[in-house]
Amino acid sequence: MRTRLKDLADQAGVSTATVSRVLNGKAGVSSQTRKSVLAALDVLGYERPEKLRTRSEGLVGLIVPELTNPVFPALAQSVENSLAERGFTPLLCTQSPGGTTEDEYVEMLLEHGVDGIVFVSGRHADTTASNERYHRLRSRGLPIVLVNGYSEGIDAPAVSTDDSVAVELALRHLTSLGHREIGLAIGPDRYIPARRKLAAFTAALRRRDPSDDPSRHVVTTLFTVEGGQAAGGELMDSGHTAVVCASDLMALGAIRAARSRGLAVPDDVSVVGFDDSPLIAFTDPPLTTIRQPVVSMGEAAVSALVSEISGTRVPRSELLFHPELIVRGSTGAARPAATVTEAARA
Repeated sequence: MRTRLKDLADQAGVSTATVSRVLNGKAGVSSQTRKSVLAALDVLGYERPEKLRTRSEGLVGLIVPELTNPVFPALAQSVENSLAERGFTPLLCTQSPGGTTEDEYVEMLLEHGVDGIVFVSGRHADTTASNERYHRLRSRGLPIVLVNGYSEGIDAPAVSTDDSVAVELALRHLTSLGHREIGLAIGPDRYIPARRKLAAFTAALRRRDPSDDPSRHVVTTLFTVEGGQAAGGELMDSGHTAVVCASDLMALGAIRAARSRGLAVPDDVSVVGFDDSPLIAFTDPPLTTIRQPVVSMGEAAVSALVSEISGTRVPRSELLFHPELIVRGSTGAARPAATVTEAARA
């Protein structure tokens, strides 16, 4: 027991006496300290004493896209942590190509009697998909919250990153470095976040030079490393000295495209990602990116859902979160566009 207390105390950064007070359910310990000790129990693999186990308030479904893009696990973790803090048990449903669909997951969650569902970048974000599935859920009185993909016709709270601000931050940064030929590698524009980024990018270019054709600076592809490589390569071959990508994975693909052409990042070409996924700071070079505030977004989504579950109606207007520019090593001062084109063709 002495060793166990010391292990827990070291992990939580408190004294063994404090750990003892928490384990015995005694007063005189702050809420934050209590959480730290409980977290230490979980991390070290100890089972929580019965008296410390939180009674589940109910089940909440969480449906996210495939997990190959690291931002989705990060968002899921944020939502799950917030749900657990409020006593709810999250049921995580992850999609994959050819696997269980969103609608099939919803049916499963309804069979489990969930109190609500959080949809992250789901069919609600696809402008070609019907919103009838969400109308049916609401007609049953089931609370839902949408993350990254606002649709005005759906009776649900929505939480999103401000994609227009994200593009403005990237362009302002690259322009300050002297870049004038800036390209955009974007995913299919049927998705609301992609459509918003494209609209912001086009508007910014038109403000800078009304005679320029924005379409020559845009390549539409897939939200993957391979998609980023194809789009980035095309933009570099046409003389762009900087590429703004719609995801970190696409940005890694753009860096791969640069290297396959004998170009150095950022000496020859600058690359900006989007998301600030976990571990992205440790790439080579460390990636300059636009950070989605996933923790704040997850907390806001859960707060809205729990309010709806308790019977308090939340405003249906979209809650937009301001992204943050994280400058690292993949962006630098511009070289002449002609120099980059010559190097790419060499």
